[in-house]
Amino acid sequence: MLMRLAVTLAMAAGPVWAQETGAGEGRDLFLYFCAECHGKDAASQGPMAEMMALQPPDLTRLAARNNGAFPVEAVAKQIDGRQPVAAHGDMPVFGPSLDEDQYVALALPNGQPMMVPQALGSLITYLQSVQHGGTGSE
Repeated sequence: MLMRLAVTLAMAAGPVWAQETGAGEGRDLFLYFCAECHGKDAASQGPMAEMMALQPPDLTRLAARNNGAFPVEAVAKQIDGRQPVAAHGDMPVFGPSLDEDQYVALALPNGQPMMVPQALGSLITYLQSVQHGGTGSE
């Protein structure tokens, strides 16, 4: 019962957190950890991309490539290393760098919460905000 209440409260606070700190902090994290390969605009134009045998994906089209729904769980698992990214070769695992004591709830497409470290949640919120050709909020 208490766990259900805690998850419900976390989900209720999630949108406020996402609006206030998520995308801004997430953009800073993206520029620090991801832009070298994925570009400052997340569209695969980073300076390291030209040196890679397989190009990093355009992260602004994740929702479009997933029938219009942003793949929250898959993105979280790829960033933190729980799901290998075989499509473009080895991707550095930044999960340990994004791990912290504070966790937030992200809503999965089925409405269920997914608890992630706050920094990872911020990064995912930012990626949702830059989607083209699909909705980042689904």
